[in-house]
Amino acid sequence: MSVSYVQYNGILFPQMSISEDFASVENEFQVRDDDIFNVTYPKSGTTWMIDILSLIQKNGDPTWTKTVPNWDRAPWIETPGSVEKLNLSKQCPRLITSHLPIHMFMKSFEGSKAKVIYTIRNPKDIAVSLYYFAKMSAFYREPESMDTFIKYFLSKDVLYGSWFNHIKGWLELQGKDNFMFQTYEDLKLDLRGSVVKLCKFLGKELKDKEVDSVVENVSFNNMKENTMSNFTLLPAGYMDHEKSPFMRKGIVGDWKNHFTVAQNEYFDKIYKMNMQDFSVKFPWDTNTH
Repeated sequence: MSVSYVQYNGILFPQMSISEDFASVENEFQVRDDDIFNVTYPKSGTTWMIDILSLIQKNGDPTWTKTVPNWDRAPWIETPGSVEKLNLSKQCPRLITSHLPIHMFMKSFEGSKAKVIYTIRNPKDIAVSLYYFAKMSAFYREPESMDTFIKYFLSKDVLYGSWFNHIKGWLELQGKDNFMFQTYEDLKLDLRGSVVKLCKFLGKELKDKEVDSVVENVSFNNMKENTMSNFTLLPAGYMDHEKSPFMRKGIVGDWKNHFTVAQNEYFDKIYKMNMQDFSVKFPWDTNTH
């Protein structure tokens, strides 16, 4: 299958996952003050956060997450048909997902009270996860090898733009009342504590049993078996789960099982060059996790 990419504002996107008239989406979509945005760079915990937010919104009741596909619960704003879906939604607040870099985000977000939850993941683990995703999905061109994919991931021509630019752009909002960021690693380290922090940020009070239900229902095994979360409902033309399951491992540090010493050294070199003047430190920047 031929995979086509398109370019908007200097960023490459899979043609099948971005609206043809994206400029009108960017300029005309009306953000509401009670909207909740789940923003990530691809393969950083996007699907996980959709289910966490879905369950928080429903006070831990898993009915919604078990009966409605995640792309209907929290549509990707940049994908075809999502604006129409969101404009017709009676859901309040609306949950909205996006992989967009901040300079391409909805213009009406600026000055609004809408909240953004931005999840960041170790880029080495992202590269491995994306490698397998590229092999099984119709959104990416199939990689030749892990080595070529790592170099592609660290290049300027990677889909959705540079990871470095993506996280630096969004973290410019750090300190604003309507912006929260956390890492995938912190979610793995203390999921319950992370859910409690999310509830506080969203102004949502859940009872202990309701928080327990959120945590239980977003475990990797439960989500892997949930057809509303694991993308097995998509037509075969989008993803081939025989090549690799969409929900593959959900662990921290899987890059160690794939990177050679040379690949790791090359990655570290590019990482340090891009992050040397960046003040925010992440769990993978230290030996604490």
